Amino acid sequence: MTIALADEVLRLAVSASATVTTAESCTGGMVAAAITDIAGSSSAFERGFVTYSNQAKIDMLGVSPATLDAYGAVSENVAREMALGARAAAKSDVAVSISGIAGPGGSEFKPEGRVCFGLATAQGVQTKTIEFGALGRANVRTAARDEALTLLATGLRTL
Repeated sequence: MTIALADEVLRLAVSASATVTTAESCTGGMVAAAITDIAGSSSAFERGFVTYSNQAKIDMLGVSPATLDAYGAVSENVAREMALGARAAAKSDVAVSISGIAGPGGSEFKPEGRVCFGLATAQGVQTKTIEFGALGRANVRTAARDEALTLLATGLRTL
């Protein structure tokens, strides 16, 4: 499924003459890897940011420390700023962001399997949260990667 999703992202990006960027936290570069596993991805993939720490989110993507303090890294507010910051830093047409709790662990307020996403295009930014549940670290990360690829394809269809 991942190869098909990544293929679709690249096909849509190339047909729209668009560039794609990723800003990843809990997936650690899995979305960028899925796209760049495909030959010819350099025609549309601009760059990927792995911003695992809060400081990396601030330094590389311009996420506001106040937003991190108020909402925490796993929030739609931070996912929004990550997507906008990645799109601006890469000067790309579409950027997706991911921040979540892959596990093990979590808390009553931010349970394992909660992942927040952002998608930034010239038309604006949209965010969403998915509660994947306590599927285990690898499964949450894989599900988040696939959702991010789906979001990229959706964003590219609107260009």
